[in-house]
Amino acid sequence: MKKILIHTCCANCLLYPLKILKEQGFEVHSYFYNHIHPFTEMVKRLEAVMQVTEAESINLIIREEYQLHQFIQSVVYREENRCGFCYHSRLEATAKLASKSGFDFFTTTLLYSKQQNHNLIKEIAQNLEKKYSIPFYYQDFRDGWSYGINLSKELNLYRQNYCGCIYSEKDRYLGKKDRFKATHFQKGNYEQREH
Repeated sequence: MKKILIHTCCANCLLYPLKILKEQGFEVHSYFYNHIHPFTEMVKRLEAVMQVTEAESINLIIREEYQLHQFIQSVVYREENRCGFCYHSRLEATAKLASKSGFDFFTTTLLYSKQQNHNLIKEIAQNLEKKYSIPFYYQDFRDGWSYGINLSKELNLYRQNYCGCIYSEKDRYLGKKDRFKATHFQKGNYEQREH
């Protein structure tokens, strides 16, 4: 049986790829390493991943680092390209681990999400495949979008509403334009206190 290491961004995105990979005869191992902010959000997502991996009896490898500073330092002044850094750092960690630990392939749950840049993910992973001499298993899992959503609701999993970085959280709640001042600092909503 071929062993595959799947980078796992969250439980919801793991459900469909896990189903397909198991049906294809893979021994699946999940790897949780992400730049999720704030920390409380990362904990919620990790707990949901633990719930799924335990129920499915698959091995979960957790990289227990909270790299807020590294992420911010790497994307500051390059915020528009932050996804490229985020994809690359997580996929590189997965490829490196898969290569040194005797896996036959590596892949990612990012290939499930309709919200991610699928072509960029594929391109980065294929470059890492060469660098670390570990085959990247490519499959477009987006056809299982509805399946994953419905199953995650049935299982009552925690369902996030932004990708995980602080910039996407801002975009999710405020939109692409900063409406914070317009909505929260109107006259009467803000008190300036003198000390």
